[in-house]
Amino acid sequence: MKSHNKQPKPFIPLNIAVLTVSDTRNEETDTSGLALAEGLTEAGHQLSAKKIVKDDIYQLRAVVSDWIFQSEIQVILITGGTGFTARDNTPQAITPLLDKMVDGFGELFRHISYGEIGTSTVQSRALAGLANRTLVVCMPGSPNACRTAWNKILKEQLDNSHRPCNFVEHLEIVEADEHGRLNVCEPRS
Repeated sequence: MKSHNKQPKPFIPLNIAVLTVSDTRNEETDTSGLALAEGLTEAGHQLSAKKIVKDDIYQLRAVVSDWIFQSEIQVILITGGTGFTARDNTPQAITPLLDKMVDGFGELFRHISYGEIGTSTVQSRALAGLANRTLVVCMPGSPNACRTAWNKILKEQLDNSHRPCNFVEHLEIVEADEHGRLNVCEPRS
């Protein structure tokens, strides 16, 4: 039987982009995006981009497609637009961009949220998937939901030392050489 107790690995800081989907929020009132940005930087990751877009399928797809294409961004955290109102379009916008779904993220998020908000969790369409070796995570627009997703799922899954598995093993890691040139490294397990 293979042991999962390997030597601790040095932490790999990831470049993470945060996208808030909202028709009403701005930089001053974007408490959900701020909660995610604070969580990821406190964990040692780099906030590589932060933006707010209107809840428009095509505008949302354009921003996320651009970030997926940038090899310097390994993770995209999207907050907002996952409910059931007519303006909640994040799942419809993002799902076609994904190569593989991470079904367990939405399932685990709703399971954890049940303890916090009860049966209202069934109205969350939180989801995650991989696109071009970039993890894309969509979560509700409330700061509490973002903290739940970060603290109880993503913080561990974006830490390459977490065992028995983590998302870092599936991402494109880009490192600079001694001349400042960016090189794509093989996924680390």
